[in-house]
Amino acid sequence: MAFGIFIHKSDSIYDDVPSERYQFPKQYLSRAKQCEGDWVVYLEPSKVKSTKGYFAVAKVQEIIKDPTHDDMFLAIIAPSSYLDFGDPVSFRQNNEVVETGLLNAHGNISGRAQAAVRPLSAEDFARIVEKGLGREEDILPREGEHIPSEGFNEQQLPFQRIPARERVLQISNRAVRDRNFRKNVLRVYGERCAITGLRLINGGGRAEVEAAHIRPVEYNGPDIVSNGLALSGTAHWMFDRGLVGLSDDLTILVSRQSNDIEAVNNMINSSGKLLAPERLANQPRSEFIKWHRENCFKN
Repeated sequence: MAFGIFIHKSDSIYDDVPSERYQFPKQYLSRAKQCEGDWVVYLEPSKVKSTKGYFAVAKVQEIIKDPTHDDMFLAIIAPSSYLDFGDPVSFRQNNEVVETGLLNAHGNISGRAQAAVRPLSAEDFARIVEKGLGREEDILPREGEHIPSEGFNEQQLPFQRIPARERVLQISNRAVRDRNFRKNVLRVYGERCAITGLRLINGGGRAEVEAAHIRPVEYNGPDIVSNGLALSGTAHWMFDRGLVGLSDDLTILVSRQSNDIEAVNNMINSSGKLLAPERLANQPRSEFIKWHRENCFKN
């Protein structure tokens, strides 16, 4: 087993769903097989406009032959292992390449950088994950939040260098996953409630909005942006209790079981639709919306 890199573009010609599967041609089979049972980091190529760089980590459960395409294979991602980085990592930082294994003896980038599937050293894996998981300083959960009375002038402690295998344990930590999920959801929604349209910032400079799972974690909902919504506290409460839901075209539905339908309708933004991110890959996926409508929403 070994760590690896999977290169992915949201408009890829390949049949990729990063949180579920990664499709690749036969030429990469031997490299992908090395990652079977181990972890990979997803990288968006530098040539992509506004590239995210290294943007996620996931565990490869198994490598199988693609049943629908000859000479193609699939890396099946282990359920609940995929995690978007709260702080995507640039290919270069401070003019230095983060993935040092790509450098040749002369310190230049080698041809290995062009490979869509390639091995990743334990040291580079730990470094990338360390930077990607980031810190809590930018966006913190409202629940249990503590703001020191002295303000934000305390000196930040440096990252603690942690071995790669210990980083793997950190990836599975619920608090870490929640923090990264919240950072990503709030970022793509511009820290604005997708139902009310309000963007409120508290006295500490943090957004008064929460990251809601459409399909909850306890029902196998993944920690991915397309399974998330940025919602105010009240909208989040109503969504979780099925008093509001979504149609397939993202029209906001109001349950007839609400005790004050008019008040709920008055909370909804004037378009009557969810204020979704522009980037298609970040918008709520239809299967999650359908799950919520069929299992949570009260008609």
